[in-house]
Amino acid sequence: MNLAPSESVPVRSTKELFEAIQKEIAKIYVGQEELVLSTLVALFSSGHVLIESVPGLGKTLFVRTLGRILGCQFGRIQFTADLMPSDITGAPIFDMKQQEFRFRAGPVFTQFLLADEINRAPAKTHAALLEIMQEFRVTVDGVSHKLNRPFLVLATQNPIESEGTYNLPEAQLDRFMFKTMVDYPNEAEEAAILMQHSLQQDLGQRLENEVNCVTTPEEILAITQHNSRVRVEMPLVQYINRIVRQTRKWPTFYLGASPRAGIALMQGARTLAAFRGRDYAVPDDVAVLVLPALRHRVSLTAEAEVEGMKVDEQLQQMLKTIEVPR
Repeated sequence: MNLAPSESVPVRSTKELFEAIQKEIAKIYVGQEELVLSTLVALFSSGHVLIESVPGLGKTLFVRTLGRILGCQFGRIQFTADLMPSDITGAPIFDMKQQEFRFRAGPVFTQFLLADEINRAPAKTHAALLEIMQEFRVTVDGVSHKLNRPFLVLATQNPIESEGTYNLPEAQLDRFMFKTMVDYPNEAEEAAILMQHSLQQDLGQRLENEVNCVTTPEEILAITQHNSRVRVEMPLVQYINRIVRQTRKWPTFYLGASPRAGIALMQGARTLAAFRGRDYAVPDDVAVLVLPALRHRVSLTAEAEVEGMKVDEQLQQMLKTIEVPR
């Protein structure tokens, strides 16, 4: 479903679509503003999102709801220690009738992919996702198979302290546009969750009956192309560049962010500006996205970890030292 940008595709206001999506999400899914915003910015920027949280906070519900609202296919892979790369990508199988091998597509051939508990699988299985997330295709036995667009990977990981988890390699982490932290809901939100989801109603029926599909994959692709025209002036480009470069000099980080982090901030700022009804990005758009765009791309030194420092706190301190363009 690769769609070339075309004036024949009706492109409504990005702000109007964003508000419609938020309204529909709120019918089923309560709270977690950072998760909702990061996911939508990534979707309309051709990025992917890594979600860190404990189990039971509604990540699968969120992805299923989003798939229904956006008219996209939903798929899920449960990562385990014995999961093989071919379990993700698919593999050739022998057709007895035709007496030849044919490719059987794996669960990655969808549009919204929930990679659940990704850090429970070994590194060779993570590697299977690298090409898929970067190039939107799967290569098996020298043959490339294109994925339908839009294609969004929402990967969840348990906190590293959890039993049976592996650290994701830096190359894998860098493929994610954002990393968002999902925490327990506040008291009012949790009460609303209890009211909404304790009635033993079939979730599939609720999604069908209560949630409206407000767009199509074609419109998502067209709006993504349209948002690339949002202006980012040179002072803002330099601001983003200084932020990324400062992570490599900050004393409590032993690993700084790559140029891909700057690209993520640029693309994200354009999309967020469009969500807010502007055709130009401002420093506030960048500031909102600094934590989700950088927290998984920097690493604390051993001394900083021993002292109990947190990556988010250090990034916020670092941001205060960088002059904001006017």
